[in-house]
Amino acid sequence: MAFTPGIISNLFWKPLKTHGDSRGWLAEMFRADELPAGYSPLMGYVSQTSTGVARGPHEHAGQSDCFCFIGPSDFELVLWDSRPGSPTFGVIQREVVGASRPMLVIVPPRVIHGYRNIGGVDGIVYNFPDTLYKGAGRKDPVDEIRHELDPNSVYTMD
Repeated sequence: MAFTPGIISNLFWKPLKTHGDSRGWLAEMFRADELPAGYSPLMGYVSQTSTGVARGPHEHAGQSDCFCFIGPSDFELVLWDSRPGSPTFGVIQREVVGASRPMLVIVPPRVIHGYRNIGGVDGIVYNFPDTLYKGAGRKDPVDEIRHELDPNSVYTMD
């Protein structure tokens, strides 16, 4: 499948504002009253990604991810719309987010996504997905299709 550059429908983007003072800064990552109707995070986690390292691409069958890219590094976020029937099916979208452009991004199911730390320092990413990893009690299969494990995948971060 050939993807064309564009803007993928049904992603939720919210620029994050930092409020600084002599102690440092603070940023609200999300508020329930500012999230799209029907989106309710069920867990949260933070990950550290070394400079030059990519996470993904992968997708979820039923889970939406709610990523917060704040810093201290920048990331290239790459998204592929593989949802049949989507008005932007076949679109690839690339964005720089993080220290230079703090951003919350909600990625719906079946939108393949990955990100690479393109900054000069290790980066931190927060995620607040709307499903529990491995379900309640960690008893269910993981909702994840890992394209980065397939050497013949058309979904590459390059």
